[in-house]
Amino acid sequence: MSLVDTSWLEKNSDKVKIIDCSWHMPQTKRSGFEEYKKLHIENAIFFDLDKNSKTDVDLPHMLTDVKSWEKILSSMGIKNEDQIVIYDNSDVISSCRCWYNFIYFGHNRNLVHVLDGGLKKWNNEKKPTVNNLTKTINTNYVANEKKELVRNKKQIDENIFISKFKIIDARSRERFEGKILEPRKGLRSGSIKNSFCLPFSELINEDHTFITKKKILEKFKLTKCELDANIVFTCGSGVTASVLALAYSLIDIKYMPIIYDGSWSEYGKTKI
Repeated sequence: MSLVDTSWLEKNSDKVKIIDCSWHMPQTKRSGFEEYKKLHIENAIFFDLDKNSKTDVDLPHMLTDVKSWEKILSSMGIKNEDQIVIYDNSDVISSCRCWYNFIYFGHNRNLVHVLDGGLKKWNNEKKPTVNNLTKTINTNYVANEKKELVRNKKQIDENIFISKFKIIDARSRERFEGKILEPRKGLRSGSIKNSFCLPFSELINEDHTFITKKKILEKFKLTKCELDANIVFTCGSGVTASVLALAYSLIDIKYMPIIYDGSWSEYGKTKI
């Protein structure tokens, strides 16, 4: 159950830890934390996708190390046995990246959920919100890193020749096909050789909910990618790749999300 709906969360809010992982593309000039301070679901804890990532690289929100992750979750008051519901107020459905991070660092995937429709749907339904900062009590979170759930550039390059896994890109078709400039400076246009394209936006309704499982399956089939193969997701910087990974987990409950963490922010630096 990767997704929960707003009614479920409203009924079970006292039984779960709620996380606001709103993150916005730099060009939007929006701050997830500033918006959180003005309005959020009661008891939600803010997760800063930029600050809670690897800080010693020039790539955006890469996975941090195990010790840092343990400190982050411990400071948020998260326990290993906690059931987690993550939401966002973002056009790129950034909650899915936080969902992936939890699973990568070993939180029981059956205990990690994304709020379908996020804060947008919650607000549209006039459900209660607050503006006070949520107080937390430090815990002693212990992570269990699953390195098999991430791919690096070397593995991506090798795979072009040995084809051990298939790659699906979540960016727009115009970016994937190199028809427009990349939003981040210093990156060439285009895509990884032999990869497939499924824009994440095609899986999201106007109210920020996911389309039905049947439609998700149809969208994946339209990519012409072998769906029984090992699938790795990529995008611009690892955020919307996680949207595809969550969507795929809805139609294949055994699938564990695998992301090319550097995504085009790293690969697009390559000269051809």
